[in-house]
Amino acid sequence: MKLEAVVGALKCQVIHRGGNFDSKDIRNVVASDLMSDVLVVDKDHLLLVTSLPSDQTIRTSDIVGAHAVLVVNNKTLPASMVALAQEMDVTLMQSAVSKFDACVMIGKLMNPP
Repeated sequence: MKLEAVVGALKCQVIHRGGNFDSKDIRNVVASDLMSDVLVVDKDHLLLVTSLPSDQTIRTSDIVGAHAVLVVNNKTLPASMVALAQEMDVTLMQSAVSKFDACVMIGKLMNPP
C-alpha cells in the first residue's frame, strides 16, 4: 500500500512529505501511544499510527525505521515535532479520525475484499 492511499482514505493532512514519499510501500502498521511498545516491534515497511504528538514519536519512528507517522484524533502537533520530522526527513501526517477508525480503514486498504 502506498502512503498516498492512506492520505486519501483518511483525509490526512501531510505535514512533512519525507523523501521517497511516493515510492514507500507500507506492509505493516503499528498503532500505539506507548513508544516503548513500538520499540519492540520487529517488522519492516511500517506505518506508525499514534495519538501521541511528541518529539519522542518522531525519534522512535526513526529508530524502528518506520516509513511514516500518522497522528490521529486531530491532535495539535507541537512545532518542535514538525521541525524534528523535517530535520530527520520522516513523513508526518495528521488526521481527525480516531485511532480505531484509522486502523479499520487502513486494514481495508491493505486487505481489499
